[in-house]
Amino acid sequence: MILAIHQPNFMPWLGFFDKMRSADRFILLDDVQFIKNEFHNRNRIYTPQGARWLTVPVHFSFGDTVTRVRLAELSNWKEKHVKTLRQMYCRAKHFQRLMPELEKLYARPWTTLVDLNLACIELGRELLQVGTPVCRHSESPAAGTATERLVNLCKMHGADTYLAGAGGKAYMDLSLFERAGISVRFQDYRHPVYPQFGGEFMSNLCFLDLAFHAGPEAGRIL
Repeated sequence: MILAIHQPNFMPWLGFFDKMRSADRFILLDDVQFIKNEFHNRNRIYTPQGARWLTVPVHFSFGDTVTRVRLAELSNWKEKHVKTLRQMYCRAKHFQRLMPELEKLYARPWTTLVDLNLACIELGRELLQVGTPVCRHSESPAAGTATERLVNLCKMHGADTYLAGAGGKAYMDLSLFERAGISVRFQDYRHPVYPQFGGEFMSNLCFLDLAFHAGPEAGRIL
């Protein structure tokens, strides 16, 4: 039983969904502190001039968890996102198929960042054909901090293996997993190269880039 955990980012990149697909259960750590100018409220898309951020404007106070962050009012960010996606991906092979779904997503009356991000993640799961069961940490939180909490989550969900991100070696106390009899594996994601717009391939973009270009083949390419 493999457990993986990740924060609920906005329009995540392919490595996020590879980690999810590689686990038997996936926990969205939605009650961690919000970090400005990270991936909680932004991600990257293709442009001919290079990768560009799609950013969701938010209201928050220092120390707020992701669940407490609200979307900025009196802002036309949704219209700007839709316009930008139309401009950048109108020539993509599966633009006509995907764009109506995105317009429906953006048209919904979002008030909190976490609800928007969860909807984006669900869309990604559908388009990339990732069926791993997902739950939110805030709905059934584990005690402890840092590595201790990760070990407790593994115990809570009956996992004997924890799938960590590649950077986990830098901050995890692996001895706590060893004492609990839980093995640790580190993700080693090799980003695929797929038909884009010609020219040099641009990697590490949000999952929409692959979906626009590959359509039903996106899951296989992931």
